[in-house]
Amino acid sequence: MQFTRILPKELVHRSASAEVFLTDAERHSEDEIRLAARFPRRHAFYDDTLGPRTHHDPFLLLEACRQGIFVVAHRYLDVPLGRKFLLRSVEFAVPDPAALVRGDRPTEAVVTTRVEHRFRTRTGVTGLRLRFALTLGAREALLARIDYSWMPPEDWTRLRAGQRGALGLPDVPVALRGPRVEPALVGRRAPANTVISPPRVASDGTHTAHLVAETTHPTLYDHWVDHVPGMLELEAFRQLALPAAVAAGRVRTPSALPVALTARFRCFAEMDLPLECRTAPVLPGADIECALRQHGAVAAEARIRLADPVTSGWARALAAAAHDAA
Repeated sequence: MQFTRILPKELVHRSASAEVFLTDAERHSEDEIRLAARFPRRHAFYDDTLGPRTHHDPFLLLEACRQGIFVVAHRYLDVPLGRKFLLRSVEFAVPDPAALVRGDRPTEAVVTTRVEHRFRTRTGVTGLRLRFALTLGAREALLARIDYSWMPPEDWTRLRAGQRGALGLPDVPVALRGPRVEPALVGRRAPANTVISPPRVASDGTHTAHLVAETTHPTLYDHWVDHVPGMLELEAFRQLALPAAVAAGRVRTPSALPVALTARFRCFAEMDLPLECRTAPVLPGADIECALRQHGAVAAEARIRLADPVTSGWARALAAAAHDAA
């Protein structure tokens, strides 16, 4: 597999070449495709951390898998490029902490991708469940599973118009503005990379904030979409879970890494209505439970596990994540 040139931007649904991480794809059987990925030495979003830049962000590796869902659909299932895609659920675990250690050159990865299930309607296959195993060198660095579906653009337009109309919203959304959390509280350096408001902490340890959707962000809004993207929702979960975990003594610093995550997307999250992000009280030994609520309904929910690479708990947390993924 080659790592020197990226796949076409339109194939992975990205607008900027710098946001394309996949470089090749090969089909090995009816249900197995291998993808090649190349990650930059430094990325303005994924490598923006107050902590030592010694490890790859698992969300960066997950993004390579997410780009793979489009390659599988378009290149190997002949899904037309104009189709609209929906994330249904995402999960990942980091089985090997040493695999995340970064070198001083761009990192090359191979992503073994398997079709676990085809979702069908009367019109044929309309979605997939894919399982990913991403290796860096000889080490398995990320195990992931993504459920997703697609539809013709005219169906998408009707669906979105109906949903936004029911909420009394105009055809074209304009993202709400609001204050942002202090970057250091969520382990970031750049204010532009924060995606939640300053958290409020209840007496029981519940943390609550609002998601801030900045549609000019070069990574999270690489191209225009009419809703809050799924990867932005996952980032909001991460950023709210970090101060909650620090306050509960689960991690030492807000630069801890997510080592396991399970998320389900229930409905579209609108960027022009308040979107509340909330963590449940952090319990010893348990994953952090998070939910995004809007207009009285749950838009997305997740469980996330964090570990600090500079503490002794890092290896134990990663071993637990690998056991859960097995």
